[in-house]
Amino acid sequence: MNKSRGKIIWVDDEIDHLKPHILFLEEKGYVITPATNGGDAIILTQSQNYDLVLLDHFMPGMDGIETLRQLKTIRPNLPVIMITKSEEEWLMDEAISEQIAHYLIKPVNPTQIFMACKQILEETQITEDKATSGYLQEFQEIENQLDSDLQIDDWWDLYNRLVKWQLNFDRHKDTGLGNILDEQILNCNREFVHFVNENYTSWLKRASSPSLSVDVIPNWVSPILKNGEKVCFIIIDGMRLDQWMTILPEVGQYFDYQIDYHLSLLPSATPFSRNAIFSGFYPDEILVKYPQQAEKMKLAGSSLNLFEELFLKDQLKRLKHQQNRVMYHKIHTIDEGQRFNNHVAEYLQVNCLAVVVNFVDMLAHKRSESDVLQEMMPDESGYRFAVKTWFENSWLFQSLKTLSKSDFTIVMTSDHGSVRVQRGAIVGADRETSSGVRYKYGHNLNCKEKSSLVIKRPADYRLPEFGPQTNYLIAKDDIYFLYPTQYHRYLSLYKNSFQHGGISMEELMVPVITMKGRG
Repeated sequence: MNKSRGKIIWVDDEIDHLKPHILFLEEKGYVITPATNGGDAIILTQSQNYDLVLLDHFMPGMDGIETLRQLKTIRPNLPVIMITKSEEEWLMDEAISEQIAHYLIKPVNPTQIFMACKQILEETQITEDKATSGYLQEFQEIENQLDSDLQIDDWWDLYNRLVKWQLNFDRHKDTGLGNILDEQILNCNREFVHFVNENYTSWLKRASSPSLSVDVIPNWVSPILKNGEKVCFIIIDGMRLDQWMTILPEVGQYFDYQIDYHLSLLPSATPFSRNAIFSGFYPDEILVKYPQQAEKMKLAGSSLNLFEELFLKDQLKRLKHQQNRVMYHKIHTIDEGQRFNNHVAEYLQVNCLAVVVNFVDMLAHKRSESDVLQEMMPDESGYRFAVKTWFENSWLFQSLKTLSKSDFTIVMTSDHGSVRVQRGAIVGADRETSSGVRYKYGHNLNCKEKSSLVIKRPADYRLPEFGPQTNYLIAKDDIYFLYPTQYHRYLSLYKNSFQHGGISMEELMVPVITMKGRG
């Protein structure tokens, strides 16, 4: 006996006239229970489990809308297709407000009914099957692409393809292909490490260079100001491409947008990449031009981004925007964010409004300290969901809605992304070494080259030197650095955490989203 495709109760006071339709659905494998009125349908639904309701609107006694309401009280998640002769919009609105799954207008033919039932009852399985076959085909295409001579734009396209499948599998978790995708991303990152190692120093010489951290304001912010337009420049610290893609459907309700990208400088960490964005200088230049920043870096402590407003205003002056009124805000807490949102209308008078939002990066750091957050965000999918939930309910989204009605163009980006680390590697270092988990700088640092990029000549990477024999270690793949002392404690503490500072697509390839409000 063939397995039923679903149990359907069909409620219509003229059910006898629908016998051909019922026979057609039964031939397709559905089990149909007829009911001639709403009262019988409610009694049947209380005693039996149905997968779907086909519901007429115009019936004697209890009409379709009232029947729908009572059915939803009994089984809130039971999908209902309303079938009616009426084309009145008020009825459509009423049915939609009661959360119907579909709305059909008589006369309908059997194929229409079949299609509606199939869409509701089998959509998940069909889309999962399609996702499975689609990814298995693309899996091989990506593997073949890795053997070709990829350029930086090719890597950006490849990374976008992988992110598309991550988001697809978020919706269809039962495909069983998530682990295969994770392995493919790791394999791609290994090849990406080789690509970056071979090209990074030539990019710094500006020979066929992609846009880097130092180019963000000249390439995206400055042209808007030169056109006499206002710009709001937003950096969300530590936000990755996959997280950006989860919020774009919300953003797209209020803005038309274009997505570009830039590459974070190495190390892909805030003291280097974000300072480079705001100053327009490479790290070695920053420390020469701003001695106060050099002192902070030498101590290798916290608060290495205290001078962003100064950097920004100096860079805008160099770019001939000294006449523009500039306002800068850094948001650490929800209270600061809400205050910003409460006053955002007052900021519409400035030419350049710059905002740094630290929530996403803080979430990653707090996760490694909290069992609750680790339970909520066990992997990239959980992290994406947490960021999406935050954004939808955030002061930032409220501020963007206000800005969408203004004459501002929004440029949103990040300074770097993050990667989930899995493997610890031992580092030899002294007490003055910096504390980064994915990067370190200090004197006479050493680590196996299979685990890290060992930079012995910082000048080649436009990185500052802090006395003789300064060198840097930049983690590859999913590596994180550990000291021999208390190795096992920190091996467990940092494993599966989200870190930044190393070389991976997730950390280096940063979206730049230019948005114009729809008014």
